[in-house]
Amino acid sequence: MNTTKLIAEHAYKLTAEGLFDPNSADAVPSPCVSVCRMTPDRSHCQGCFRTIDEIRAWSRAGSGERRAIWAALLGRAGVAVPEELQQA
Repeated sequence: MNTTKLIAEHAYKLTAEGLFDPNSADAVPSPCVSVCRMTPDRSHCQGCFRTIDEIRAWSRAGSGERRAIWAALLGRAGVAVPEELQQA
């Protein structure tokens, strides 16, 4: 399975579960899909499409920043950004 499809399915599932809702008390889950390798130019992970800086920041990031990271990585992957993340 290609990683763009993996990240799109992951985002769709989290959207359906309401985990991108800015009013949710639940933590925004990691975009990691267990395909952890950087692109040849080291611009981002080939699995989750996060940059190294986004990966480093994730554990300290609040929900708003996590939603913003999700929106950025989905854009990088060429995946439609859910409405809940467009407000990030």
